[in-house]
Amino acid sequence: MSRFTATDHAHMARALRLAEKGLYTTQPNPRVGCVIAQGEDIIGEGWHERAGEPHAEVYALRAAGDRARGAAAYVTLEPCAHFGRTPPCADALIEAGVARVIAACEDPNPRVAGGGFAKLRAAGIEVGTGLMREAAREVNRGFFSRIERGRPWLRVKLGMSLDGRTALASGASKWITGAAARADVQHWRARSSAILTGSGTVLADDPRLTVRLAADVPFRSPLRVVLDRRARVPDSAHVLDDSAPTLLFHAAGAAPRATRAESTGAPESDGLLDLSFVLRALAARGVNELQVEAGPTLCGALYAAGLVDELLLYMAPVLLGDQARPLLRLPALHDLTSGKRLRAIDQRRVGDDLCLLLRE
Repeated sequence: MSRFTATDHAHMARALRLAEKGLYTTQPNPRVGCVIAQGEDIIGEGWHERAGEPHAEVYALRAAGDRARGAAAYVTLEPCAHFGRTPPCADALIEAGVARVIAACEDPNPRVAGGGFAKLRAAGIEVGTGLMREAAREVNRGFFSRIERGRPWLRVKLGMSLDGRTALASGASKWITGAAARADVQHWRARSSAILTGSGTVLADDPRLTVRLAADVPFRSPLRVVLDRRARVPDSAHVLDDSAPTLLFHAAGAAPRATRAESTGAPESDGLLDLSFVLRALAARGVNELQVEAGPTLCGALYAAGLVDELLLYMAPVLLGDQARPLLRLPALHDLTSGKRLRAIDQRRVGDDLCLLLRE
């Protein structure tokens, strides 16, 4: 199937909105939505809510009941064809007797990777793919990054002044941005699989790196990750409390000072922990989206290594002066053409501040 109707687009758009309902809860699984329809009429819908619980197709088929026979199913990701923590969704669609399955994109997981489509076609079901593919990949950019690139999607979050400064020369940075911006950050944390910082930030600011949302908003607490090369983080650090899990990376020869969290050794490169190794290790743990909240040295090293996928910047209407700390520590440029130009994916006002989501 190469052409899709306006009705197909409308149903897939609804399935994508459903997928976003799992934005904070499906880790490490992808966010998936499903709509079952007879023509223009939606007869069942659902989304994957939590890992280990039924997938989107199962919820939608339950809602549709017997009316699913001969209907079309719109799903934002290829239905699975293997037994994991739940039975194969492709089998459920076949058993329900749907006539068509429209999927936004193929599941890159080697355990699926076209197997779901093949099973559906073998059962005589018409299969269409590629409808709103880019939007579906965007919802699951971390999942696709982990499977296809072997590392999480990496987002660096920074609060800065109009002149690009993140803290005074003394290190004081509370608070450059306003309360609305700090509240907005909580939603970005909630959608992240892990939040990463460096030991310098832990020792200077003693952050908790937890998610603080309204009591009625469900979320899975992201893993807190600290790069502690010289094993300086003490047990008293807030980031080691029991409100969320924490993982410390230290140099292979360092003896961890902290005992309240899991720690693991990592190789070094240019006086830092090997950042690519860290990202691969996090991907192996199922980390899809990684949010970095750290100082200019670590953030600059990640950016210089080409490991940053997007910058989340909150810019406050304040000037801190040229003695204040910079946004990123990067190698000097010899000419303007060497600078990397970024594009704004999103820009909006958050209270008195401006929020920019930037990518290359």
